[in-house]
Amino acid sequence: MQVAFLLLLSLVLIILFAPLLKNSSGSKASKNKEATVTKSSDSYHLRDNSANYKTYNRDKVGTMYLTVSRGNDSDNTNHSWSEVNGLSVYDYDKMGVDRYKVAGLLQVGDEKGPKAGELGYGQTTPNASVQVRGQTSSRNPQKNYKIKIKDSKGSWYGQKTINLNKHQTDSLRFRNMMAYTLLQDIPQLLSLQTQFVHLYVKDTTGDKPNEFVDYGLYTQVEQLNKQGMKNHNLDSSGQLYKINFFEFYPDDDIKLATDPKYDQKKFETKIEIKGSTDHTKLLKLIKAVNNTSLDFDKVLDKNLDMENLSYWMAFQILIGNHDTQNRNIFLYSPLNSKRWYIIPWDNDGMLFKTEYQIEGHNGDASWETGISNYWGNMLFRRALQSKKFRKALDEAILDLRSNVLTNKKISSLSLEYAKVVEPYITEVPDSTRLGVSMTQYQQILAALPKEVEENYQSYKESLTKPMPFFIGTPKLNGSKLKLNWDSAFDFKAQDITYTVEVSKDYKFTSTIFKKANIKLTSTEMDKLGAGQYFIRVTAKNSAGKMQTAFDYYVGENEKYSGVKSFYVDNDGSVKEDTYEE
Repeated sequence: MQVAFLLLLSLVLIILFAPLLKNSSGSKASKNKEATVTKSSDSYHLRDNSANYKTYNRDKVGTMYLTVSRGNDSDNTNHSWSEVNGLSVYDYDKMGVDRYKVAGLLQVGDEKGPKAGELGYGQTTPNASVQVRGQTSSRNPQKNYKIKIKDSKGSWYGQKTINLNKHQTDSLRFRNMMAYTLLQDIPQLLSLQTQFVHLYVKDTTGDKPNEFVDYGLYTQVEQLNKQGMKNHNLDSSGQLYKINFFEFYPDDDIKLATDPKYDQKKFETKIEIKGSTDHTKLLKLIKAVNNTSLDFDKVLDKNLDMENLSYWMAFQILIGNHDTQNRNIFLYSPLNSKRWYIIPWDNDGMLFKTEYQIEGHNGDASWETGISNYWGNMLFRRALQSKKFRKALDEAILDLRSNVLTNKKISSLSLEYAKVVEPYITEVPDSTRLGVSMTQYQQILAALPKEVEENYQSYKESLTKPMPFFIGTPKLNGSKLKLNWDSAFDFKAQDITYTVEVSKDYKFTSTIFKKANIKLTSTEMDKLGAGQYFIRVTAKNSAGKMQTAFDYYVGENEKYSGVKSFYVDNDGSVKEDTYEE
């Protein structure tokens, strides 16, 4: 009897603890996605809910009909459609007001019109509010829209917030869709439900109040809010933040909600709150990241997931989506967990090298490729200083390069999506804002697969170069002008020397001072007369590898990297140039 009892007890224990015995230490990207979180005694890994993507046909273009009208003052919808489209987020910031909205009736159908059984069919009164979404993109002539469906008015694929993105600066018009499709094949990262949408708008506040106008092709991306968290089996009671502009340095605007000086609006200009309003855990993370006396390997193991962080950075490096240093990510942590996870957001900047070349754009700065792109963020910087993390990053990059971001897959997906979008981008209104000819379009399309390999080579090169740094504002020192900058970091601890130049123009065609092979992080020159000047500093290690500064100057609608502008007043004092990109 005793032996039988022990056998039965062993069987019960095996059944109960079998899930914890599974290997959760970094399944490769080539394997299928599993449940939301796998657990072991020393690690928690985030996993997506793959069922989300079975209801979507990525080759299909949905059709939406949006009727906009004036609403009321109480919900800020008492505006015209032209007012909503006439302002950017920067205009609202200057005015100190919230973004204007309009009332909207959203109806889903096909090219013949709204369809029975779909959202909004048969309705005649508004079921949603509409506003322009995005930051830099809000300046574009073709706007992105956020449509919020009212309570009890239904949903679309379980979503009540509809994000319609025009991607005007993406001439291919499918980069974001392709990125989210690729993410579905990476177990270590979350994707989001994404679909192409053909939008028609009837503006009852304008001069054609009874006519639906063709607004062209959009990409709808799932909103990662509390409902979105549930869709992906995440803890909707946990912390979820959308990083708008934050580099994980201590910040006086990032406070507990219970702090008397807490200002939610200031908080959310940098970190947008999508989940719990208890910021205790976030502040602990920021404090730990900035405590350089702590072993960061231990900080990483306790507060983050090495697998998730390394695969996120590997993915962004290989697709060349550099606008992820301090924004365009979600930060998520379950309620009763110390760990944080990164969820990708806004990937329409992927694989852009050939397009930049064709458009005559300066392209990326030298530091915006490979690991140096993340050096300005304290969290990423400390991770990259860890040999353990760099090893994990290298393994993740090799895995994605071999199993997901292959020439075959990139070529197949891009051709598939190009076929879907072609009927729309060759017709008004999208053809008028495409930015390239169809011949150039085909050149960009054909070059996509090779860009992954180019980004991989840039990654390897970045490991051999000094890291970028900031140039200080020159200071008057008697009859001299002191030029200064931060020191550059080198992973092999090589000696670094600097070359500094000062010019009257940002292209440095009229250099008035130049000094090379400087071992310190400062030097002096004769003081300057009143006027605007430009300084650039280049770092070089003993292997001859060079790096520019983080600083940049925008002139003639182009960004000149590694350049800092400053002014000298009549009394010889120096002021830093401040300008809006």
